[in-house]
Amino acid sequence: MSFSYPILPEGHLLAIEGLEPPHIQALLDLAESYALLNRQGKTQRDLLRGRTLINLFFEDSTRTRTSFELAGKRLGADVINMSVSQSSVNKGETLLDTASTLNAMNTDILVVRHAQSGAPALLAQKVSAAVINAGDGTHEHPTQALLDALTIRRHKGDLHGLIVAICGDITHSRVARSNIHLLSAMGAEVRLIAPPTLLPTDVDRLGVTVFHDMRKGLAGADVVMMLRLQKERMSGGLVPSAREFFRFYGLDQEKLSFAKPDAIVMHPGPMNRGIEIDSAVADDPSRSVIGEQVEMGVAMRMAVLDVLARDLRRNA
Repeated sequence: MSFSYPILPEGHLLAIEGLEPPHIQALLDLAESYALLNRQGKTQRDLLRGRTLINLFFEDSTRTRTSFELAGKRLGADVINMSVSQSSVNKGETLLDTASTLNAMNTDILVVRHAQSGAPALLAQKVSAAVINAGDGTHEHPTQALLDALTIRRHKGDLHGLIVAICGDITHSRVARSNIHLLSAMGAEVRLIAPPTLLPTDVDRLGVTVFHDMRKGLAGADVVMMLRLQKERMSGGLVPSAREFFRFYGLDQEKLSFAKPDAIVMHPGPMNRGIEIDSAVADDPSRSVIGEQVEMGVAMRMAVLDVLARDLRRNA
């Protein structure tokens, strides 16, 4: 597949904000082709043969790190997973010291997850490698939004005109922010459903509609995207209890009935069953696409690596 314009003009993928609809569309189209190849078992490519991809995760992850590892290997890359708990970072090495070390190793692609917003962008300024943001603080998680969009498009055909309800802990969710930017850019109507304590202070500038009542917010929705309570980022007191949160904001069959009959249910994982989503909904094969999101994660990350590989060859 050839492209007539740069998809990632900066040579990195640090955020969805700033990507134009044609860039997003091209990534979705390329990822769709990889999804089809993966299902056919035709996954081994040579695009990244001789290239080194390092997964540098300062926060725990299962789905994202594993899917980047699998995507890199399917494209022929040498993949290294750096365990920060066993690295020099725990001995006091700074992020910039780490960047200098990685630069000396001539790394080609660096996938970074960090608790501090802006850390991947800082690394991108200091290393010669292409940098992919795999989640930074409460800022963004661009590949998650892209794989979510791919999953939605496979079920709904187009993003334009869809009503997408994002529910739960919006304040601490980098997934929510990336999805808001992407869905808005592609012409979807985005609704946020959360208690006031779990909404960001700049919500008025995000171009979304806010609801505090789950049933009103879900009325007529095409897509219901649930988020987990990120207790590790909370200072306490933002929700009265897990039981109360589920009563008002947890997705069950009764609340889901207010959405469209063919509405799909999404969750980026990991799920807290019985807190933000009921198992009967999460496991409903007619509504839940949570498993497909994981599958599309590999395809989308292959697409992003593909695009960056083209840039690497062009700049070699």
